[in-house]
Amino acid sequence: MSRKAKNRKVETTKSIISSYQRKIEKLYAERLRIYNLYNHENRLKNEGYSLIAGIDEAGRGSLSGPVVAAAVILPCQLFIANVKDSKKLTSKKRSELYFAILNKAQDVGIGVVEAKIIDKINIAQASYLAMKKAILDLKEVPDYLLVDGFKIPNLNILQLPLIKGEDKSISIAAASIIAKVYRDIIMINYDEKYPQYFFKKNKGYGTEEHLKALLKYGPSEIHRKTFKRVM
Repeated sequence: MSRKAKNRKVETTKSIISSYQRKIEKLYAERLRIYNLYNHENRLKNEGYSLIAGIDEAGRGSLSGPVVAAAVILPCQLFIANVKDSKKLTSKKRSELYFAILNKAQDVGIGVVEAKIIDKINIAQASYLAMKKAILDLKEVPDYLLVDGFKIPNLNILQLPLIKGEDKSISIAAASIIAKVYRDIIMINYDEKYPQYFFKKNKGYGTEEHLKALLKYGPSEIHRKTFKRVM
């Protein structure tokens, strides 16, 4: 073998080793990130709570369709790479994680509140109602809740509200993914009935295309009539 060929082989070997090292470092960093996201869950389990549910909702700012909440209870120290705030993930990655969480979670509950109810009780109360429905959808009643945002009123379960909870709790981050993907599926199905609003693309949010369709066709049955941009 010539010296040049030997050098190429050495460089190729170095490149392969370097690539594996980067992958190992990346995996280690991700495991550490996920480990840190269990801080609240671990502390509560050390205090004696066994069923700790993370709660989050999706669709609060949409102009149409339901608000959807999810409640997720994860096994202790379950590792699923890339679980984070659903807004920080691509649609493809959210879908992958959605099925991974459903398969590996200890329990998952989902609550849906439709647009007509949102118009009757307002979006804040509808979000709380969806969260309560998600909790009731669990197989067992949790003994502690980690809630994204604010405390759920009139609920006889201990709770810890966390602003930007998706960045602070693995359970809330998982719930944000479940709620988002579940709601996206609903809106994609609605697109077949109301193709003029492009729900498959905008999921009911106020994009320019959606707003132009509202001006042209007026609101549909699933639009939130009390929202200013719909009126």
